[in-house]
This record gives sequence, C-alpha cells and structure tokens, in this order.
Amino acid sequence: LGYVRKPGNTFDSFFKDHCLKESKKIFKSNHQSVAALSIQGESEMTERTRVFTGSPWEPVVGYCRAIRVGDRVEVAGTTAMKEGEVIGAGSAYEQTKTILTTIEEALHQVGANLTDVVRTRMFVTDISKWEEIGKAHGEFFKDIQPVATMVEVRALIDPRLLVEIEAEAVVSGVGSC
Repeated sequence: LGYVRKPGNTFDSFFKDHCLKESKKIFKSNHQSVAALSIQGESEMTERTRVFTGSPWEPVVGYCRAIRVGDRVEVAGTTAMKEGEVIGAGSAYEQTKTILTTIEEALHQVGANLTDVVRTRMFVTDISKWEEIGKAHGEFFKDIQPVATMVEVRALIDPRLLVEIEAEAVVSGVGSC
C-alpha cells in the first residue's frame, strides 16, 4: 500500500479514506495478516508495518494488533479472545500466557522478539490475582525484565476477560528475528 501525501491532505483523512478500507480488505482476506504502508512526505518516508490478528474489534474500532515504525514496535491491548471465545476463562494465569503468546507472535510478524520488549502494561480486573498474572509474565520475561505496570480496572470489553496487556519494543537488531 503506498500513498503520497498531497497538500492539505491530513493523515486523519488518509486513514479514514484509505487505511481503514485496506485494513478491512486484509482482515477479510486473511485473519492473520501483515500490511506495510509507506507514507511519503516532502522529505522523509516513514514505513508502518501493521499486524492484524482477526480480533472482532480491529475493523470496527479501526486499529491493528501491532505496528512497527522504524525500530519501535507498539502492541495494542491484547486479551485472551480467540475466534470469539475466551481462552482460559476464569484463570488469570492461563489468560496471561495466551495473551503473551499472541504478543510474541505479533512481534515476530514485524521482525521483533520478546527480547526487544522494553515495557508491558497489564490491566487486570482483580488485582488480588496479581501473583497468577505475575507468574505467567515472569515465565516469558524473567530474563528480559522490561519495565512493567499492573493496574486494576473496573472491567474489560467482555466480562469473561480478566487481563489485557500492551507491549512496547525497540528492535535492536541483535537477538531479533
């Protein structure tokens, strides 16, 4: 997907007019896809590589699971929802493992690895389950040790979901896929 910015054409209007349509096409054609988008300005070019995982909310809300711009990767809030079903319903530990596996897969699709993760944010519906969530997080990150935040929230988008995790990574080129 390529786009050359024209005078007076903002990224917002481009997104609404082009990216959303294209991401819906990609979503419909392949539930787990990667799309590259180049936005060429007057003197610089930024390539954005996006990952779509087939979440029912991606095309409705207009977001992707992960995006890479240069050496930075941002992974959207990820839950244990797969094909409309909650994996590990009732278990914060199992949901956390499922989420971190999904995040790891998204990172790989943009050329990153868990070793590139510098921050995780965990949103949990019951902070008393912090040890279960922390144990699963530690199984993935004990040797990497990114900065991490865990906060309790009142609810997530589906009442069966107990955990949602965001991740940020900086691809170093060493140890990345």
